[in-house]
Amino acid sequence: METTSRIDPETRMGAVTLTVADLTRSLRFYQDQIGLTLVSQEVSTARLGAGDNPLLCLQQLPGARAFPRATGLFHFALRVPSRLELARTLNHLLEAETPIDGASDHNVSEALYLHDPDGHGIEIYRDRPRKEWYDTAGRFVLNTTPFDVDGVMAELEGNEQPWQGIHPETDMGHVHLRVADLTGARHFYVDILGFEIMLAMDSALFISAGGYHHHLGMNTWAGVGVPAPPDNTARLITYEIHLPDADALSATLERLRNAGVEPIQTGDGWLIHDPSQNGILLV
Repeated sequence: METTSRIDPETRMGAVTLTVADLTRSLRFYQDQIGLTLVSQEVSTARLGAGDNPLLCLQQLPGARAFPRATGLFHFALRVPSRLELARTLNHLLEAETPIDGASDHNVSEALYLHDPDGHGIEIYRDRPRKEWYDTAGRFVLNTTPFDVDGVMAELEGNEQPWQGIHPETDMGHVHLRVADLTGARHFYVDILGFEIMLAMDSALFISAGGYHHHLGMNTWAGVGVPAPPDNTARLITYEIHLPDADALSATLERLRNAGVEPIQTGDGWLIHDPSQNGILLV
């Protein structure tokens, strides 16, 4: 097998695992407010998803508190399949009086932002067609402009249906991380794992596989050099990177080992940590 320097273009994001202070409270929020489906539940762990797609694993840690000035999760991003489904989701959030932190148009997508009861960041968004991600000169454009509330809600005209939860084709579109150092993060994710840079800023980096606008975002907005969160906090445990086949996984594992990173095989995949101690499962 020939090892390539780039991660496979069919790579996608998978489920995110978080600790929460009160599992019952979190399940109520994610089922009633966000519209996810309970896939399985044990004493202190629950898995939720959309359709057959697992998206979230919650692990109860009584007394866990938010710890924002640390590395970890900035937000996970649920991607709905259309603007209509974004409108249905927004309409439900408004009817359920769910606090929404904000909404933005990023040229590549339209996005809603909120937090769960433990302070974990959530984005719910829809993509524009890929051809619309570029300006007339062919330059990739990822920016932030006002969200067109009226235009999005107009999608509901003639499409009024009772809310039955988030659309079953919803997936984990991307994950946005807090990191301690962008230089080290860039080396790990780009030079070793093989993602490609879509946009580099002074305090943020957006990278992807196969030309997607971004599968991973990372920033130092909590501060350069911030520590990993303490074990007793509501925090990110792992997020999944799904490789499309055994060859793609093997090539990625080989690049890691050649760089001195030794993945640990678990029952769920291959566990590694980035330089900011964010846990990653390669599946």
